[in-house]
Amino acid sequence: MKEISLKELEKLQRDTYVLIDIRDEAKRNYGMIPGAIAVSFDEDPENAAKKIDGISKDKALVFYCDYGRRTKDLDEPEFLTGRTCYSLEDGYTGYVCSKISEVSDTEKQEKAEKSIRKKFHKQLFSPFAKACKLYHLIEEGDRIAVCISGGKDSMLMAKLFQEIQKHRQCSFELTFLVMDPGYNKENRALIESNAKALGIPITVFESEIFNAVDTIEKSPCYICARMRRGYLYSKAKELGCNKIALGHHYDDVIETILMGMLHGGQIQTMMPKLHSTNFEGMELIRPLYFVRESDICAWRDYNELHFLQCACHFTQTCSTCHEDGTTSSKRLETKKLIAQLKKDNPFIEANIFKSVENVNLNMVITYKKDGIRHNFLDEYRKSDGISLALKNPMENR
Repeated sequence: MKEISLKELEKLQRDTYVLIDIRDEAKRNYGMIPGAIAVSFDEDPENAAKKIDGISKDKALVFYCDYGRRTKDLDEPEFLTGRTCYSLEDGYTGYVCSKISEVSDTEKQEKAEKSIRKKFHKQLFSPFAKACKLYHLIEEGDRIAVCISGGKDSMLMAKLFQEIQKHRQCSFELTFLVMDPGYNKENRALIESNAKALGIPITVFESEIFNAVDTIEKSPCYICARMRRGYLYSKAKELGCNKIALGHHYDDVIETILMGMLHGGQIQTMMPKLHSTNFEGMELIRPLYFVRESDICAWRDYNELHFLQCACHFTQTCSTCHEDGTTSSKRLETKKLIAQLKKDNPFIEANIFKSVENVNLNMVITYKKDGIRHNFLDEYRKSDGISLALKNPMENR
């Protein structure tokens, strides 16, 4: 397929072509080029053919993927025969990078910070501060490594930390830590550009994690996530930090609860804070615990910010992988399930969240505490013995 650059595309009349995003739904949720339509050749080829057929043949079709590599080598299906087709050079990544330089860094930073204080104070700063206070996430003398993957969640978390530090309710220090586990040059450049534009002084260190897990066939996402966590702990401790902060939000929490039940056969949640088992004196905190993903997206779009998912060799969606090994497809499936359930019950999300706050151990068959399994029969037999002891004297009368 013939390539076309963004500059060449801008010279064309907008009504003479149609932009077509062929990426999967998980990636499109992170953003699309304005005016583009989604056509998934792999997921639903029949529907893709119908969508293309509905576009006037007088219009050129400009396809784009993440970096332009996939569309460039796209095997054109029969329903594209006779149509003018292009592959957008550098894909969505190229588009995002082109937008970064359109507004000055000072303007971007000021607008982003003002929106946190004003327009999105209730949706973003208030729940952030609530989690920090309720779960004692920020304490006197802390030195927190704010771990930035480059996505919308971690970038917003960094700005919220900067904002709460201005309130001076307690004294703590921040280090904005970025690990490059083997990103391609486009993603590395985008992370650095966004951090500069938003006034986040990042410390970048490199690792070879992506290369290390390249040869692993079984559960590469799980192993990659565990390794990334270990490297972050290690670097943070080396820099004198006692905590690392991760950008998991409210939606991550409820999805994890539901996925644990549906895919793992267990009831557990993503905790707001954890002691590290391998790095003595270190803690992990999640200050976005009460922040909704839709509000993060609204902040991103209001400020016309463009972020990418942190791409890995396997799925190109490493930022959506979690330590439990779940990937973007499982999370997307769970998101859709929750959205469907919400149509009948608007309180479904809050109820899922509250379910792990209202655990009644008297109504649980088995649970584990500190690695020791407890069965309801243990207590049941004890209570049964007491009742028999009370009952027998009466029977002997």
